[in-house]
Amino acid sequence: MVLVFNAKKRLTLTAGVAGVMAALLEGCSSTPTAPGVDGATPPPAPAPPRQPGASAPPPPPPPFDPNMPPPAPREFRAAWVSTVANIDWPSRSNLSSEKQQAEAVAILERCQALNLNAIVLQVRPSADAIYPSELEPWSEFLTGQQGRAPKGGYDPLQFWIEQAHARGLELHAWFNPYRARHATAKSPLARNHIANTNPEAVKTYGRYLWMDPGESAASQRTLDVILDVVRRYDIDGVHIDDYFYPYPIDTPNAAGPEGVALDGGGAGGKQELEFPDQPSWQRYLLGGGTLDRPHWRRQNVNSLIQALYIGIHKEKSWVRFGISPFGIGRPDRRPAGIVGFSQYDKLYADAELWLNNGWLDYLAPQLYWPVAQAPQAFDVLLDYWLAQNTRARHVWPGLYTSRIDNSAKTFVPEEIVKQIGVTRSRAGARGHLHFSIAALMENRKGITDQLKARTYQAPALAPATPWLGAELPAAPGATARRESQGVGLRLAAGGDKPVTHYAIWSRYGSEWRFAVAPASRAVLLLADDAAGQAAEMVVVSAVDRLGNESARVSVYKRG
Repeated sequence: MVLVFNAKKRLTLTAGVAGVMAALLEGCSSTPTAPGVDGATPPPAPAPPRQPGASAPPPPPPPFDPNMPPPAPREFRAAWVSTVANIDWPSRSNLSSEKQQAEAVAILERCQALNLNAIVLQVRPSADAIYPSELEPWSEFLTGQQGRAPKGGYDPLQFWIEQAHARGLELHAWFNPYRARHATAKSPLARNHIANTNPEAVKTYGRYLWMDPGESAASQRTLDVILDVVRRYDIDGVHIDDYFYPYPIDTPNAAGPEGVALDGGGAGGKQELEFPDQPSWQRYLLGGGTLDRPHWRRQNVNSLIQALYIGIHKEKSWVRFGISPFGIGRPDRRPAGIVGFSQYDKLYADAELWLNNGWLDYLAPQLYWPVAQAPQAFDVLLDYWLAQNTRARHVWPGLYTSRIDNSAKTFVPEEIVKQIGVTRSRAGARGHLHFSIAALMENRKGITDQLKARTYQAPALAPATPWLGAELPAAPGATARRESQGVGLRLAAGGDKPVTHYAIWSRYGSEWRFAVAPASRAVLLLADDAAGQAAEMVVVSAVDRLGNESARVSVYKRG
């Protein structure tokens, strides 16, 4: 089904394709497992690891029941929206506020039309902000000059949140934890930028400025910035990417070393420039520290990750914390045949530890290589990360959809479709993220059309996150009546617990069709389908911020 807003500000649910992929229905109970004592989920007994590349066949669809629909499909479907260097939004740094808003709405409309259910919006590209902050300056990627506010008192983050939620989309706020200035930046640093207010915490590395993770002031700033956003804004998640210690470079003028890492190298096989953290390293040693330098660097990052997980949930228990690390694991644990860049040794990112300790709610490893590229095979790497997931957190791979381009290394659209199919065949992976929205906005080589026709034919709820809370919301209050062009619904939350969505099943003959509506839209119309066929029965449930689904209620049955 497709959700559209009509001129009367009433949500219309238009019947679309038949059925939902059976793979999305596997394990979609509306009654999640309760968390352990004090909210801690005991690690489940690990399942035998799947052989690399093996694909579990999807379960058969449940038998048709004319009085009760099947479980709601569950899949996290997101796209990253990059603000750094104006990769995705805004398209230029000097757009008016009105044009910025129009571009944001166009992105959200595309996500909604594609049946995505979340966006991951970059709100802190380089120790700056796309929202009013007392801690960091406005980003130059908004207005062309760091520290300059958008005109008219416009808060871009608040606008994105309101517009996303109005369309039933989650918004996860994406922060770069340590980068202080991007290589493409042009304007002078604002007076309140951390490089000016606390220069000892910031280092020059190539064409970048980088906050030193060994400086407590740097990590404290990142923690303060993120928790400030959690307190002030109605976000659904906090998201950090793969930039911990910087990707290594071999010359002072180097930029873009991430591409070398994707190609399987470090710094092009040349001598790497050491990150200039000698002052903080010496201070650690003089204070009696006993770790070697690589372990000390990893500990600096680990401490921030743990503090973020605790701090975020202390502020708002329902806000999920996600990390998107480089996609290849530790060298000492990799499956046979997997080779490439080591984030463990170069970025000092121990993603396996974070996953094993449950310091995140979802891991989105950047699996940016084709299924057929054996040294970095998508399916083998996905299986690797699933095998590390002893705490049963969400594992949602990042897909390199923007590799559909005109380069020599371009992906064909079928590669992304195939990777989604591989992900759906793994019981432990109920979602994925596209990097980035640009490829979907441009419909590169028809990828958007293919996803709509073959992959996202119907909407889906995000998977539940029971370790953060498993109490079910009350069943919604609902009334329905036959109208001239469909079945009209009026919905209301049935209790005090807030809900974010309504899950709506409608039966047409022997087929149940699924739709999702934002809870802010209480008046809806289940439109007759293209053949003029009306819904014969409607069943509705309420869904809270953690994906917990209420008991279902039958609200309409044609006499």
